[in-house]
Amino acid sequence: MSKTTTVTLGDRTFELDAAKAEAAFASKKVINGKDTMFFNILPIKYNWAYDLYKTMKANHWEPEDVPMQMDVQQWRSDEISDVERWIIKMGIGYFSAAEGIVGDNVQHVVREVVTAPELKLVLGRHAHEENIHADSLVYMISSLGLNPHECEAMFEDIPTISEKNAFVVNNSRAMRRDMDLTDTATKQDLAKNIFLFGQVMEGTQFYGLFGMILSLYRQNKFPGIGQMFSYTLRDESNHIEVFRNLLMDLIEENQDIWTEEFREDLRATMAEGIRLEKKFIRDCLPVAAVGLNAEEFELYIDYIADRRLESCGLAPLQSDPVKNPFPWLAEMMDIKKEQNFFEGTVTEYQKSSSLADVDDDDL
Repeated sequence: MSKTTTVTLGDRTFELDAAKAEAAFASKKVINGKDTMFFNILPIKYNWAYDLYKTMKANHWEPEDVPMQMDVQQWRSDEISDVERWIIKMGIGYFSAAEGIVGDNVQHVVREVVTAPELKLVLGRHAHEENIHADSLVYMISSLGLNPHECEAMFEDIPTISEKNAFVVNNSRAMRRDMDLTDTATKQDLAKNIFLFGQVMEGTQFYGLFGMILSLYRQNKFPGIGQMFSYTLRDESNHIEVFRNLLMDLIEENQDIWTEEFREDLRATMAEGIRLEKKFIRDCLPVAAVGLNAEEFELYIDYIADRRLESCGLAPLQSDPVKNPFPWLAEMMDIKKEQNFFEGTVTEYQKSSSLADVDDDDL
């Protein structure tokens, strides 16, 4: 029997059908839910999505708020080695393209097919943050006076960069089609895309260069660039969590996805991502310098990859547990306060929920 609430105002009477509201809530799904143009977030079903949206919004930052004077002075001086300059150039060259690839996939693949409004909300914020990251790289290039065509050439001409990008772009491009999301194989294609971008690309492949640039930052080199990358890393940890939760809910609502064959396919996808990342690391650090060597970063990628797999209910790739070779990186991710450089006031930066406990579980 339908429950209704009657509201009378003057000579007008309105009847609100509670059963319809309950049915609308029940129809909320990651995919194949109620198809509507109305952006009715309430009542919220996926609370994690709204919570992460609020956290991400509280973490908002603008590149121009970060001073680059010291970075420019160091770049123009002889105190910076060729290896250090190369790391910065590789970072800018790779991320200037990669951030756009991620944002494009969020907007034009994943956000297009999810149906719950709160999921669209957090994915819209995710895409916006990728724009901020891309903007920060423009700010770095212009501040240092780098030739933007050289950065584009790195993206096009360095094989390990183009291979990494092709690895994800080919998957994303294949999803630009009308998808029958009642079909198990197509649902698996979407789940793989979410895993690839969230856990392999943003969650693992980004971490090699993050570690190198933050290592320079730790040595008081390129403080502006280091600060922007630390903010970016904090954002990425939220993105990883958005896509992990999205994947887990998609699987929970569509149990036909989670076959043994599909789980092994995801593990193989991570293994291929690691292989490409290790080749890239060798190009970033062709020689051991500034307290860094490629072998440690390769170990770090193995460590991160297994954490990502386990967080999704998948078996690790390494038979023996890998120890984090960079425990200091966890400390650098504990961002509590930063100076507002225009007003001289202290701005509180809310930590990501996924970084609330800064320890070996997440880094």
